[in-house]
Amino acid sequence: MGLSPPGKPDQHPGDRAQADRWVEELDKYGIRAIGFVTGGGNEHLSEICSWHPDRFVGFVHHTPFLPDAVERLEHGVKNLGLRGYKLLAPMIEEPIEDPAIFPVWEKCAELGIPVLIHFGIQGSSGGIAWHENINPLKLHNVAKYFPEVDFVIPHFGCAWERETLQLCWACPNVSVDTSGSLQWIRWVPGELTVKYLFRKYYETIGPSRIIFGSDSSWFPRGFAFRYLQDQVRDCIDLNMPDEHIQMIFAGNAARLLQIEL
Repeated sequence: MGLSPPGKPDQHPGDRAQADRWVEELDKYGIRAIGFVTGGGNEHLSEICSWHPDRFVGFVHHTPFLPDAVERLEHGVKNLGLRGYKLLAPMIEEPIEDPAIFPVWEKCAELGIPVLIHFGIQGSSGGIAWHENINPLKLHNVAKYFPEVDFVIPHFGCAWERETLQLCWACPNVSVDTSGSLQWIRWVPGELTVKYLFRKYYETIGPSRIIFGSDSSWFPRGFAFRYLQDQVRDCIDLNMPDEHIQMIFAGNAARLLQIEL
């Protein structure tokens, strides 16, 4: 909430005012709750979420290779009220499948929290296109070893959709989210579209493992309502029943993050 994004964002009015502005934004679009996957550290994000605990859900965010990573994770969930664990795999130098961090996954299982872990290209054009941890299949052995942990791969795999589908085939505890503009589609061969991604994942892993995400960030853009409109339209065009659309755009996230609808 306090980062300086590209472009010309509104001047940051301070965290309190910004939090209130987000509540107004949620009310404007009829959004039950919003998840903040990072926010200036676990303690800071917890404080922000505490101002509107019925509307804001926060994620723990720190590298699993810290010496006290397990303790930070437990503190973040039990004491700070955060409800998930967010990682950017291409920003972690050590191999994500290293058994040295198995205690972190064990703690996630014990706490019953989902792990949102980004694979694929990182950043905007000119960002990271290759890294030891860029391939979603790096999670294969971890997800197999910890079947009780719900892992979520954002952005439909972010240009690694084939590998993400293979991972989902092998590991039923892996889901995907739909977040962002999905502009990475422009950088893969073929005539790939968001609708095609919805159809492919819907026909393979089903609606219970597809989770809407907006990748909303700064103001004046605020909540990326256009992404919601476009994605709902794609699901309707694919003749998905209302029950499945509700799962994708509300129910699945509510289940994983323990949000009452």
